[in-house]
Amino acid sequence: MPKAMVIDDSRAIRLILRRTLEKLGYEVLEARHGKEALAELERDPQVSLMLVDWNMPEMNGLEFIKHLRTQPSFSQVILMMVTTETEIEQMVTALEAGANEYVMKPFTEEIIADKMRLLGVIP
Repeated sequence: MPKAMVIDDSRAIRLILRRTLEKLGYEVLEARHGKEALAELERDPQVSLMLVDWNMPEMNGLEFIKHLRTQPSFSQVILMMVTTETEIEQMVTALEAGANEYVMKPFTEEIIADKMRLLGVIP
């Protein structure tokens, strides 16, 4: 079973995304911010998909994506930014930093599944 990680400081959003990903066949890990996600990856590096919020304490989503993209062992991980940031400039910034896709909150299960299909991680 493929593994995904949801990185968001909102417990409610983590729960919604966890349920969505589990329905789509993923085992799901969670982290409240980028630093916690990095620690989780040290314990369990077999994550193939990450859904990352932008606005989080300690290490925000953009910082996390930039850092992860400097790590050769995680170069193939699919990164999807899931955020309230709706300005086109932020979308461009996230994609240039290494995000593979960008989803604006609020979202639906269908939107997440559609983006995952576009990324080729579900049929």
